[in-house]
Amino acid sequence: MAVTGSNSEQPQFIASAGNRSFSSNAPLIENSDAQIVVPDRTSWKNFFAYLGPGFLVSIAYIDPGNFETDLQSGAEHKYELLWIILVASCAALIIQSMAANLGVVTGKHLAEHCRAEYPKVTNFILWVLAEISIVACDIPEVIGTAFALNMLFKIPLWIGVLLTGFSTLILLALQQYGVRKLEFLIAFLVLTIAACFFVELHYAKPDPKEVLKGLFVPQLKGSGATGLAISLLGAMVMPHNLFLHSALVLSRKIPRSVRGIREACSFYMMESGFALTVAFLINVSVISVSGTVCNSSNLNPEDQKSCEDLDLNKASFLLRNVLGSWSSKIFAVALLASGQSSTITGTYAGQYVMQGFLDLRLRPWLRNFLTRCLAIVPSLIVALIGGSAGAGRLIIIASMILSFELPFALVPLLKFTSSKTKMGIYVNSVGISAVTWIIGSLIMAINIYYLMTGFINLLLHNHLPLAAVVFLGIFGFSGLGVYLAGIAYLVFRKNKKATHLLSLTTPDCQQMAANEQSNGSMYCLRREDIVSMQLPQRRSAEDLE
Repeated sequence: MAVTGSNSEQPQFIASAGNRSFSSNAPLIENSDAQIVVPDRTSWKNFFAYLGPGFLVSIAYIDPGNFETDLQSGAEHKYELLWIILVASCAALIIQSMAANLGVVTGKHLAEHCRAEYPKVTNFILWVLAEISIVACDIPEVIGTAFALNMLFKIPLWIGVLLTGFSTLILLALQQYGVRKLEFLIAFLVLTIAACFFVELHYAKPDPKEVLKGLFVPQLKGSGATGLAISLLGAMVMPHNLFLHSALVLSRKIPRSVRGIREACSFYMMESGFALTVAFLINVSVISVSGTVCNSSNLNPEDQKSCEDLDLNKASFLLRNVLGSWSSKIFAVALLASGQSSTITGTYAGQYVMQGFLDLRLRPWLRNFLTRCLAIVPSLIVALIGGSAGAGRLIIIASMILSFELPFALVPLLKFTSSKTKMGIYVNSVGISAVTWIIGSLIMAINIYYLMTGFINLLLHNHLPLAAVVFLGIFGFSGLGVYLAGIAYLVFRKNKKATHLLSLTTPDCQQMAANEQSNGSMYCLRREDIVSMQLPQRRSAEDLE
């Protein structure tokens, strides 16, 4: 297929279902590593073409922030909160599948829908909040990687924070070899994390009956159990992950028949289920190892004190003292793999957010550099002043910010996928809509409760003058009112923009299918702007002929 121009500037994807032409300088890649073509056939083998995005998404469920919450949960309540992980994983699968369906059906990802649907001011605010959430998600990854480098090579924490930026840029350089190879890299890192914790689990030897009881018998016993349960739930669904998943699915070129779209939605759900199951098992392993080690009968007083306030850094020393030095190294390898893979996916999420909300794209290395600088600066300051303890507290603050941000990504997703004007015949059924809104409402209510109780505790337990406490209270509750008003606006605002569905259920596409019947298949218009943004292509002279 000929390319009509070699201009490096690639325009936005603008095309209708009834017109397959692109602008004169748009890249046309018929066979490329950047785009995976799904065969137009009914076969279970098609599943392998869809395999990949789920692993990139699953990284957010096993990042260093999740590990820290898991470690604290196991140390303080043994296996009692495992059922929270099970419930949260099931909810995450439903929500992530909805994000994938939005991209598959409409050909646009969540950020692009927000730009089309909301006024400019609302769109700008949503973009700012999305960017803040990406930076907040990046902070635990930076600190987690720095901890891992310290455990493996005795590198000081502040130097490890600086090295995380360079290491991620090196890994991002691998993207030039194609989307499939990048997905394999992320899948390898996920399986590395799983292998490390399964080995830890084997040597920790938790009681299987107690683990199963913790998984299937809900209970909240002891002080702090409710707070930790809320933290576990809040850490499971990340706002940037919803933008990421809805965009990653656009890297596949799928048949645009009703069967092809339904098959894509089904296979993406299966693929996400497989990846999230691996993430679920990793989280269960972390809690089980922590619960077994911290409730061991042969702990010395120093290790018992570590278990009272367990974080990523203390966990390394604890595992070394109880299970051996090799256990600490395995934990460090898992933490390093988690931090590096999370930063890669976070960079891509940032690219999609910027392109979707602002119609603006940056080169991945530049985007990563800017995001990493915003995450490194507070991490570096805290590491220099507060050391490992301060870095651990910064992870908790970042998790609270993510909880605050979640409704501003989750509500638009629920609204769009439940809207017939956007999803057409693929809209969520009444039952699915009811379940997802209940899940979404519970997650948002839990996060709001978590934020309110944390703020009230801050007001009640501080050493500030009374006037300062009153001022903070007025300012904080006013901000909370604005926050709740913003959520209510998103919930009750009616969708006004219809999506032009690129499927054979529309007259334009039926005509297009008739015109191309001789080709034997009908594919979607390719999102080359998404693909090229994610994976810049190395174009040779042969490609341009």
